[in-house]
Amino acid sequence: MQENCLSIIIPVYNEEKTIHLILNRIKKVQIIGGLTMELIIVNDCSKDRTADAIRTYMLENPDLSIQFFEHDVNKGKGAALHTGIQKASGEWIIIQDADLEYDPREYNILLKPVIEGNADIVYGTRFFGGNPHRILFFWHSIGNKFLTFLSNMFTDLNLSDMETCYKLFRADILKGLPLQEKRFGFEPEVTARIARIPNIRIYEVGISYYGRTPAEGKKIGWKDGFRAIYCILKYNIFKR
Repeated sequence: MQENCLSIIIPVYNEEKTIHLILNRIKKVQIIGGLTMELIIVNDCSKDRTADAIRTYMLENPDLSIQFFEHDVNKGKGAALHTGIQKASGEWIIIQDADLEYDPREYNILLKPVIEGNADIVYGTRFFGGNPHRILFFWHSIGNKFLTFLSNMFTDLNLSDMETCYKLFRADILKGLPLQEKRFGFEPEVTARIARIPNIRIYEVGISYYGRTPAEGKKIGWKDGFRAIYCILKYNIFKR
C-alpha cells in the first residue's frame, strides 16, 4: 500500500463523450496534505468507444498515474467498484463517477477531516452546504431522502445523503469489507457494513452537484430505488 496516496476509482460505462473532461478536471486538482494520486479506471464493457478514448488519453497524458482495467461482460457499477477497490494501492480511496455531476476540485473538502486526523470515512452530501446544486426533480430528491432515512433507521447513523457518489474511505477498511452488490446496491451495502465497525469515525461534508437528466445520460432509475430498499433490508437485517 502506498502511504500518502489517494486512489481515485472511476467506474465507466458508455462515457465516451465525457471521460476526457472528467480526467482533465482531476488532473488539475492540487491535493492537500502532500498526497499523491493514482487513477483506477474500470470500463464495464462499454458499447461505445469509451475504451479507445481512455487509451488515447493515457497516451497523451503520460504524467498522470492511470491504471486501466476492463470487464469482458457488463457486470454493473458495483462490480466495477469491486475491481477498482481490489486494484487500488493508495492509503485512501475515493469514488468518482465518469460523468460531470461531481466536481473533483472538492476532493480536498472530503480530505480535510482525514488529514486533520478526525475521520476514517467521509461522505459528501448534496443536501447541505453552500455549494451549487442543480435544481432537478422533486420526487427524485424525495426518493433519495427516503432511502437515506430508511438506511439511518437501521444503521443508527445520521447521514443526510447515503446515496452520494463521493465517499472517501481509509483503504484498509474498504478492502476488508465482504462487498457483494454488483450494481447500484453498492451504496446501501457499504453504508450498512461500515456502520457496524466498532469505533468507526464517519464524517459528512457539503459538496456541489451538477445532476444530469435521463436525456443527458443519467443511468439510475426507479428500479434501482427498489433495489436500494431491498439492499437496506438485506444488509442491515439478514446479512449482519
